[in-house]
Amino acid sequence: MILSRTPNPTILALCLALAPLTAQSLPDPARLDFRDGTDRIPDRATFEKLSYQGPEVMIDVGVAGVEFVKYQIEGLDTDRPQLYFINTVTHRAHMMFAQAIGLGGPGRPGGPGRRGGFGRGMPPGGAVGQMRGILAFRPLLVSKSGAAGMYTIEYEPEDDFPFRMVKRSVDMLVDKAPFLRGRIAYYPIGRRAEARWRKEKELYDAAGIPAFFPDDAYKNIAYLPLNVAKGVGRLRLMKPGEHPGVRDIVIYPTLPNEMPRVAGVLTEMRQTPLSHVNLRAVQDGIPNAFLRAASTNPQIRPLLGSYVVFEVRRDGFAIRAAQQDEVEKHFAALRPRRPQVPERDLAVRTIRSLDQLDFADAKSVGAKAANLAVLRKLGFAEGTVPEGFAVPFAFYDAFMHHNQLYARVKQMREQLGFAQDAELRRKALAKLRKRIQKCEVPAWMEEALEAMRRRFPAGTRIRCRSSTNNEDLPRFSGAGLYDSFTHRPDEGPLSKSIKQVFASTWTFRAYEEREFHRIDHFATAMGVLCHPSYSKERANGVAIGADPVYQSGHNYYVNAQAGHDLVTNPSAEATPEELLLDPTGPRGDKLVRSSSLIASGAHVLSRAHRDELRRALGRINRKFRRCYKRSRSAGAFAMEVEFKVTHAGRLVIKQARPWLF
Repeated sequence: MILSRTPNPTILALCLALAPLTAQSLPDPARLDFRDGTDRIPDRATFEKLSYQGPEVMIDVGVAGVEFVKYQIEGLDTDRPQLYFINTVTHRAHMMFAQAIGLGGPGRPGGPGRRGGFGRGMPPGGAVGQMRGILAFRPLLVSKSGAAGMYTIEYEPEDDFPFRMVKRSVDMLVDKAPFLRGRIAYYPIGRRAEARWRKEKELYDAAGIPAFFPDDAYKNIAYLPLNVAKGVGRLRLMKPGEHPGVRDIVIYPTLPNEMPRVAGVLTEMRQTPLSHVNLRAVQDGIPNAFLRAASTNPQIRPLLGSYVVFEVRRDGFAIRAAQQDEVEKHFAALRPRRPQVPERDLAVRTIRSLDQLDFADAKSVGAKAANLAVLRKLGFAEGTVPEGFAVPFAFYDAFMHHNQLYARVKQMREQLGFAQDAELRRKALAKLRKRIQKCEVPAWMEEALEAMRRRFPAGTRIRCRSSTNNEDLPRFSGAGLYDSFTHRPDEGPLSKSIKQVFASTWTFRAYEEREFHRIDHFATAMGVLCHPSYSKERANGVAIGADPVYQSGHNYYVNAQAGHDLVTNPSAEATPEELLLDPTGPRGDKLVRSSSLIASGAHVLSRAHRDELRRALGRINRKFRRCYKRSRSAGAFAMEVEFKVTHAGRLVIKQARPWLF
């Protein structure tokens, strides 16, 4: 038989596919098109160009919502290893990248049918060492160097690389991406990798390579961006009793419960993201962050008392001195150019029960009352949403006219120096509020309020809550601007507490916010939501039908506190529970941080209450998405709810408003 001198093409292709790549035959990382990848990442800006953050992570579910760059190391067991940083925007998978640059092919490193790695992942004969890794950014954590922001490296779950290989990969990464120095940690994924890490822990400690585990994502946080934004203003370290102005970027040791509009916020104590102050920061688009030891930070301290440009980012903050023209342009751009006149329907002159109202009635009673009426129609168990009544805007308007109070407000605003002097405004508004509380209520109004009072069971303490025409709106939450009061059976006519709520229309913080947004003060109308007051609660809380804080994907974010201490207005030293609820069931729930008022690791909310809340949030999100006519293509939408667990153990939902994305 005569053998052909020409090789069989099929056999030749198979031989080539099975042949190991040598270091000399590897594609040169320096010659990569940036669309595919690069050989080095000189700075954070380049990392951002290469990185991906979102839900489309294929099999790498652990980095969903995390900013990451994939990389690949070839020939690690040779004297000329090659490191490839993958453009993860273009190539979400290592295999896609490898095939694009010529590393792919069945049986070859990077090709389909193989999972790279030493030991189990090495090609026959061990000619080429390959590591497929992920470089993930964890902006909230403190790195080994003490800086805010840590980068973790992780490999495939089957890989259990020995210390010497992890150490060499770290050295290569730091050499090609110098900004990683002192900020990198190894994340051993899977039981095999973790077991090997524990066995070799002393080597890691000696080399100064810290380890990262998932629970670390919520511990030892030195920086927490509550609202990512950029602001300009005068940097002030606030002392007790001091009042900030609209152009101040304030630093507080703890977060105050009441604060007028400011230009930016930094606190040295970790904040609750659902406090009224942070909700206002989100609404107003001002930067707000927790930063450990902010007042002594070397970047911040030299700038105290000066005008600065302050930016809160996911990966840290930036601050620098501002020029005067920057200051003026910034504030001119923030304010609306035209006056805004909020809608108010004064034709409705009767007090109605919540069961008589619907979403469209917000124009006569306010969104707070109307939204609660919607909640009562969602089929929740009896008692989940309180019964109550809505006092319409027409009552407030009639009261103001009856006592010539609109004229009084006009005189106050025309007072010499009122527009220029914040302290003068503060005192004048306090005087106005006292006057409002002393004014008489028209006889017809007194009669209507007492008729409503008689519809509550005898002895009921009635909670009277503000429900204006400029709060709880899709683009204006008005959180914390107005006040609510509880009327006790022994303190006289209900009108006493109603007048207190009316007077809160003119708090300094509310006036300043309306003035900044050019909202017509005389078109502002106060409705009052009345329902039974709760006492001796087991828990209070706020929840969002999304996770805008840690951006953990589809989870719901919850703050809960034991007893009657409010999440929205927490006491100085109390920190609430932070909880991530998985909409699909309790197995995915995550206790991020325990309440400071109970034992560490314990839950404020019982398993039954967590399950009830998770079901309610889904239902509320779906209903109000339709009410606000927000299609899924229109972008992110979620409702924020306030809830409590009563003394009897019932979960009560007492408010719902759109979260401001």
